[in-house]
Amino acid sequence: MDAVRPVFYVSDGTGITAETIGHSLLTQFSGQRFSSDRLPFVDTLDKARAAAGKIRAAAQSSGVRPIVISSCVDQALTAQLAESGGLILDVFAPFIGPLERELGQPRQPRVGQAHGIVDFEAYHRRINAMNYALAHDDGVRLDYSDADLILVGVSRAGKTPTCIYLALHHGVRAANYPLTPEDLEGECLPAVLRPYRSKLFGLTIDPVRLHQIRQERRPNSRYAQLDTCRREVAQAEAMLRREGIEMLSTTHASIEEIASRVMEALGLDREMF
Repeated sequence: MDAVRPVFYVSDGTGITAETIGHSLLTQFSGQRFSSDRLPFVDTLDKARAAAGKIRAAAQSSGVRPIVISSCVDQALTAQLAESGGLILDVFAPFIGPLERELGQPRQPRVGQAHGIVDFEAYHRRINAMNYALAHDDGVRLDYSDADLILVGVSRAGKTPTCIYLALHHGVRAANYPLTPEDLEGECLPAVLRPYRSKLFGLTIDPVRLHQIRQERRPNSRYAQLDTCRREVAQAEAMLRREGIEMLSTTHASIEEIASRVMEALGLDREMF
């Protein structure tokens, strides 16, 4: 079996950019095994030397060359990291030169701009959206007049994490409504949702996977029984089809994919923060 290759996401800021890009790159290599470690706020030469030491230690213990994905703005820090002997991938390097030539000006290195509070209006929009998602989670509050969208589905289909992701990353005011057994027996859209039909999007899930999730939450309850899950999913999907509401299965989809598909379906064009 191939050795587990160490991967380090190193940044003079939070490391979110390096980790996001790095993860996207590494998922293209199936069959490889990676162990990851994020090293944020490496913003001095001393910290860079310490990071290089940690990378060298990982090389010795694993027996393979570590991969270092860096978003350090200061090139002196990147040079120090290179002393580790790891494969250094500078996430900015392929783009800075072409941009400088196209824009006719050199870069002005600034640490932490991608994830800092540089736009207070946008920041407050995210906070307000998060508060909205929490206040309108699981049908707690049913006034949806200010909602950008409402996710509908059976309990534990992935509505809450998707709403939180939409709020945090896109500033979307997302509510969610769980279809109860009483709603499902009615076979038509619950009255509280009818005025907001244009904001609705359905989430569904494979019944076996739903059974596993519910078992973790309420083991051996009727709520978690496989036949209950099968019946509720079938009833919910039938209702959404009758009502002409678009739906998506969350069984094998990431939150990022679910959020993107929901926004596309409802015509919401929001910048990602």
